[in-house]
Amino acid sequence: MHDFGLVPFFTQQVADIELEQGRLGRVIEVQRSQCIVVSGGSERAVKLSLSLQKESAVDRPTVGDWVVLDSALSNVDKVLERKSLFKRLAAGVSTEIQLIAANIDTVFIVSSCNEEFKESRLERYLTLCGESGAVPVIVLTKIDVADEPERFVDRARKVQANVPVEMVNALDSSSLDGVRAWISDNSTVALVGSSGVGKSTLLNALAGHNLAATQEIRVQDKKGRHTTTHRALHKLPTGGLLIDVPGMRELKVADIDQSLATVFEDVESLAALCQFTNCSHQSEPGCAVLQAIAAGELDERRLNSYLKLGRENSLATRTLAEKRAKGREFAKVVKQAKSWKHRKSES
Repeated sequence: MHDFGLVPFFTQQVADIELEQGRLGRVIEVQRSQCIVVSGGSERAVKLSLSLQKESAVDRPTVGDWVVLDSALSNVDKVLERKSLFKRLAAGVSTEIQLIAANIDTVFIVSSCNEEFKESRLERYLTLCGESGAVPVIVLTKIDVADEPERFVDRARKVQANVPVEMVNALDSSSLDGVRAWISDNSTVALVGSSGVGKSTLLNALAGHNLAATQEIRVQDKKGRHTTTHRALHKLPTGGLLIDVPGMRELKVADIDQSLATVFEDVESLAALCQFTNCSHQSEPGCAVLQAIAAGELDERRLNSYLKLGRENSLATRTLAEKRAKGREFAKVVKQAKSWKHRKSES
């Protein structure tokens, strides 16, 4: 299982008997009612134990998780502690956390050198990646059809300092050396980005054969088409693993306080110089952020993105906290009711 990313961090969480019986496995795909797990050198479809089915979404297995199966190798009994977790707030009106991938070492944030490229989208991905515990790498695709691909590189490097930027033409294998250098023998890389930016094409190029279907971007609106319909972990013939994530048009954030400060370190540094500690950077006197914008030292778009993400994060995090508090209160009431029923039956 070394080829599937097994390291001591996970084996130390498992009993010897579980290892001997081949019950340790890695989730390579999640379907509606079951998981596909690699265990003992083979793939098997397994269901969740009754106890796991009752757990919250965050505690149930996702792609990339290491799990322990029951003795019959038919159910997932336990999800091991994760070393990283890429997640977002579910799309729509839901306030649930949606898991994207677990135990990933590197996240390739893929964007293309055309109208699809947006700094604000990269900022969202980087804040989520910052909270995941994985290393972010921005990968710019379709450099062969861009007039000035270096212009997109310059824009990408301004989004967050010290984040590596790689340029690729997935149809030219010689341009893939940069991204290949980030994939070691037992490392796991997740490919994230909008539909149509070339994630599946890049996956196929790195694999050396077609693992995922590909489509062209629509001509009429330059929007990408969904080709990847579900997350799956693929083993590369040259070593390493890739998780191809479907394009996410709505990328909602929550619990990103720490990474927000990292991605927008330039704004935060200026904010520390404002006259008022509670400055909103709108119209207050002595606002160092607004002064920097006026002097051409900070892009106003950058401030607007920072403020927007901050508002979304505050609202979503507060909503999640309230929901968790209600859940704990409900669990307390249920426990008290069971205790009362038990005492009554004994009397």
